[in-house]
Amino acid sequence: MAETLANELLKVLVKKLTDEAFKRVARAHGIYNELKELKKTLSRIQDLLQDASQKEVTHKSVKEWLNALQHLAYDIDDVLDDVATEAMRRELTLQQEPAASTSMVRKLIPSCCTNFSLTHRLSPKLDSINRDLENLEKRKTDLGLLKIDEKPKYTSRRNETSLPDGSSVIGREVEKEKLLKQLLGDDGSSKENFSIVPIVGMGGVGKTTLVRILYNHTKVQSHFELHVWICVSDDFDVFKISKTMFQDVSNENKNFENLNQLHMALTNQLKNKRFLLVLDDVWHENENDWENLVRPFHSCAPGSRIIMTTRKEELLKNLHFGHLDSLKSLSHEDALSLFALHALGVENFNSHTTLKPHGEGIVKKCAGLPLALKAIGRLLGTRTNVEDWEDVLNSEIWNLENSDKIVPALRLSYHDLSADLKQLFAYCSLFPKDYLFDKEELVLLWMAEGFLSPSNATKSPERLGQEYFEILLSRSFFQHAPNDESLFIMHDLMNDLAMLVAEEFFLRFDNHMKIGTDDLAKYRHMSFSREKYVGYHKFEAFKGAKSLRTLLAVSIDVDQIWGNFFLSSKILVDLLPSLTLLRVLSLSRFRITEVPEFIGGLKHLRYLNLSRTRIKALPENIGNLYNLQTLIVFGCKSLTKLPESFSKLKKLLHFDTRDTPLLEKLPLGIGELGSLQTLTRIIIEGDDGFAINELKGLTNLHGKVSLEGLHKVQSAKHAREANLSLKKITGLKLQWVDVFDGSRMDTHEEEVLNELKPNSHTLKTLSVVSYGGTQISNWVGDCSFHELVNVSIRGCKRCTSLPPFGLLPSLKRLQIQGMDEVKIIGLELTGNDVNAFRSLEVLIFQDMSVWEGWSTINEGSAAVFTCLKELSIISCPKLINVSLQALPSLKVLKIDRCGDGVLRGLVQVASSVTKLRISSILGLTYKVWRGVIRYLKEVEELSIRGCNEIKYLWESETEASKLLVRLKELSLWGCSGLVSLEEKEEDGNFGSSTLLSLRSLDVSYCSSIKRLCCPNSIESLYIGDCSVITDVYLPKEGGNKLKSLSIRNCDNFEGKINTQSMPMLEPLHIWAWENLRSISELSNSTHLTSLYIESYPHIVSLPELQLSNLTRLEIGKCDNLESLPELSNLTSLSIWTCESLESLSELSNLTFLSISDCKRLVSLPELKNLALLKDLVIKECPCIDVSIHCVHWPPKLCSLELEGLKKPISEWGDLNFPTSLVDLTLYGEPHVRNFSQLSHLFPSSLTSLDITGFDNLESLSTGLQHLTSLQHLAIFSCPKVNDLPETLPKVTIYQRRCYLHF
Repeated sequence: MAETLANELLKVLVKKLTDEAFKRVARAHGIYNELKELKKTLSRIQDLLQDASQKEVTHKSVKEWLNALQHLAYDIDDVLDDVATEAMRRELTLQQEPAASTSMVRKLIPSCCTNFSLTHRLSPKLDSINRDLENLEKRKTDLGLLKIDEKPKYTSRRNETSLPDGSSVIGREVEKEKLLKQLLGDDGSSKENFSIVPIVGMGGVGKTTLVRILYNHTKVQSHFELHVWICVSDDFDVFKISKTMFQDVSNENKNFENLNQLHMALTNQLKNKRFLLVLDDVWHENENDWENLVRPFHSCAPGSRIIMTTRKEELLKNLHFGHLDSLKSLSHEDALSLFALHALGVENFNSHTTLKPHGEGIVKKCAGLPLALKAIGRLLGTRTNVEDWEDVLNSEIWNLENSDKIVPALRLSYHDLSADLKQLFAYCSLFPKDYLFDKEELVLLWMAEGFLSPSNATKSPERLGQEYFEILLSRSFFQHAPNDESLFIMHDLMNDLAMLVAEEFFLRFDNHMKIGTDDLAKYRHMSFSREKYVGYHKFEAFKGAKSLRTLLAVSIDVDQIWGNFFLSSKILVDLLPSLTLLRVLSLSRFRITEVPEFIGGLKHLRYLNLSRTRIKALPENIGNLYNLQTLIVFGCKSLTKLPESFSKLKKLLHFDTRDTPLLEKLPLGIGELGSLQTLTRIIIEGDDGFAINELKGLTNLHGKVSLEGLHKVQSAKHAREANLSLKKITGLKLQWVDVFDGSRMDTHEEEVLNELKPNSHTLKTLSVVSYGGTQISNWVGDCSFHELVNVSIRGCKRCTSLPPFGLLPSLKRLQIQGMDEVKIIGLELTGNDVNAFRSLEVLIFQDMSVWEGWSTINEGSAAVFTCLKELSIISCPKLINVSLQALPSLKVLKIDRCGDGVLRGLVQVASSVTKLRISSILGLTYKVWRGVIRYLKEVEELSIRGCNEIKYLWESETEASKLLVRLKELSLWGCSGLVSLEEKEEDGNFGSSTLLSLRSLDVSYCSSIKRLCCPNSIESLYIGDCSVITDVYLPKEGGNKLKSLSIRNCDNFEGKINTQSMPMLEPLHIWAWENLRSISELSNSTHLTSLYIESYPHIVSLPELQLSNLTRLEIGKCDNLESLPELSNLTSLSIWTCESLESLSELSNLTFLSISDCKRLVSLPELKNLALLKDLVIKECPCIDVSIHCVHWPPKLCSLELEGLKKPISEWGDLNFPTSLVDLTLYGEPHVRNFSQLSHLFPSSLTSLDITGFDNLESLSTGLQHLTSLQHLAIFSCPKVNDLPETLPKVTIYQRRCYLHF
């Protein structure tokens, strides 16, 4: 990498020394001659770099010489940046200061005095740098370095924009077909609904590539209802993996207090659905963790699969896998074909016979590893010179030590990169394994670091960075992410290689590192893991890292997007101000409320990321960041103000203000920042602020742009002057105010919209919001917008018609909402084009209050919407007449708050629908429904909500089995008129239904249904809040497949749980079943894994149940419950508000125990016998005396919460907590004033201590000093606290809804 910096630095020096402004500043500071000498010395050293770069591979002394040179190169660059920054400051000052007011003063002060400060700082630095450079040059003889001609690096590739198609994978057909059979077939060997398909093999053998082919296979995609891909790597965290899966399958973000809650929610999401889960790159082999992870999976549909890739065969054996087929390296023939494909573009050497012997030698050295073969193949791509192939074959890199850790072929591929590409790759060592790279973001970081210096003046650094990224992608240094083709990942072996070449310049810092201040001083770029609490002690040594240029917070966790992350204010106040050379700073997603003033003093800063923080304003001195290129405040929902000094940021290129709802004004002069390329949110203010015609100066504006406040545009002429058609905008949002009163002039707004036509060659997404005209401009549906894929027209309440959207050739998604004047939609929407809507997949109509008719049928007209997959019509109450041609591709149909005519009209032309959701359909009587159901033969999921006029769903189950032949899931919610599923119950036929496909039945808030007959095939049943239901007929003995049962708030339900007919039941949840008196029949439920019981006043005890598979029991609000049986396999037990409970039995396998609000509980199980218990919660149990019941703690206890016990905390004495305890939470202590009163309680092993509700606590200054491992201290609701511990790493204080960080 040293050659890179020296080469690039020389270019910068030459460029700056020929710049007249730079010359003036350098001469003014008396350093011009030193810089000229510097250039001469560097030029002589540069001649040696080609030889040095070859010898560094095998000569440690040369490597050390290059590293020393690189450090000097960084120092020189810092000095040059100082000079250039001073030049910019002087220029801006001269522009802003009135000449008359300063000329006299300037004449009185000699220039040598005004320049003294910078000269005084830089001259000694330059002298020292020159001496060190001369010493390095003198060592060339000892090192044997000579001037040699540089051999050009090849960077051209056949295809630098994408990887070869997945179908070109060679030599895996047998494995692929075998695995496909395992995924799609059922050999009957699994006793569970899911089975594991393991793929084991060494790194780089192609495990992930093979799985990606399977995952995206059309048969696999259609076979499984849910698909989830999770990169596990080193961190096998059950909670994180489960949360990732929940968010993927539910598209929801929910916070869960514990794993139990999360698993309950995940269980519901997986219920009766066939899923495919890929766990890629698993290293962890703890069997208990694995069992915890798969617990929610038992509710899934049969045939579900988990693909697990791992390098560790022992891991799979520990999970009781017997015979394992490892994925082997490729055969020589297949390896040769794969290598030829990537090196020559063909699968053989028939046309390159002279290269074949060398190719065979290279293939042999790659040992059949596909990753290595691809990397070397792409290294040689387009090179047909025999000498180049000989150089690769005979390279000394094949023989380096530690080749078992870093595949030699990958080292060779890296070594072949040009010097600038080597540096960009090494920079990626800052990011952890499995990190999802955003190409645009990475390029901005590279640019900020000064790594992108185009030789061509017409090419921007961003464009050069894009090209460099594509080269690295084409050479396999990056790969497309499995779940999102727009993001990228780095193979683990490539990440290891990046860490190796990063050496002493790039540091990925984690909690386990212990690095001294002297060692840290050499690092220039650093990243650290974003964690919930980041304390000062972790970074204290970095005060000595004065040369640090980069400080990045990074993470790979899925919950990083929504989580709360706290940063010690000591880092902001004490550490960051000392890092004066920072060029890149990211504090994204930390819960900081203000930006410290010192930020304005980081004059070298190019990249500042404050996204998703809670800042309210940026400091005024932000304008002093003359070098700033990228400023990101995306998602700063509290941001209200930008500084007036913004106009001084002349080098600002990218300013991201998306999702800043409280920001109502742009700073004056922002339109004069001619370099701006990204300005995501533009707020039009008219006379007093930013005017739309100021956009004419932003000629380089591109990407996504939101124009807000368009009602304030004064004239169409101003809109025309914005020149949107000349800007390369890809996403455009045009927004007016959502107030339609007399001040709005429709003709004026129509003229403005006409003039806002964007570039038709670049636009991909368009949104028009609250437009006040009666007609939408013709350009909105113009076929020239051939890249436009997504259009949204919302809240345009005065428009009377729609543009011809059917003419847009690439349109995939169209949303029409809130158009209050549109009554009829006809062929004008299609533009009378025979190929109308040729690409449309999703169509949404919503809140169309006067819409009455929709027709696309005309004599001789061609089919419309041939590719439409999803159609939603929501809140269109007057829509009656729907007359469409067939919708052959439609799979999802959603109709909400419309008349029955809409439903009747659409089901007749949508025979392929598999998911139908209807809600609040007016006029949907049983008679009308009988006509609808005839068209639902392909429907698999049916949801009916709020349709109060339906009394029955079908005449009989026999009829239903003929009409709903594919129905798997049925959900009924809030249908108050529903009496029963079937009109004519077939005598003696309860539970022997012919509706064989139905797996899941959910009936909620149906206040008239009295009895429910469940089909024989049912696997999941939920009945909730059906106030008059009295009977539920379950299938007869021997025929029941029921696996999940939930009953909630059914007060009149007279039945009992007869588990003789439910032998397969796994989770059972019952809430507020007033008449339930016994669950003794559960003894037959040998598969039962989870039992939840709440609000059953008549239950006195649970019988002695032989439930060998029951691992989780949750029971609460059972006022008369006195005891629990022994459940030997129970691992999780939660009990709350059971006021008669007095004791608990021995439960030796528990890992989680929570007891709260049990007023009469006087004894606990013998805690020392709970050898596996990790988490214990005891709250509001006033008869429990910790000094008696908690003398001997569980030996593996990690987390403990205590509240409301017999004695106050101050009287507990020494509790001898185990050394395994790391997390302690204490609640409610009125007597403690000083922590010294409690110091005896706190073991030194604690890493987290939470104190809540200590009303009289005043001092934290003493009593905690012995907690040397403490990382987090939280004080909640302690109103009298008046001092904080000075020696502790970090404290989070909550008081009156305010967080402070120390």
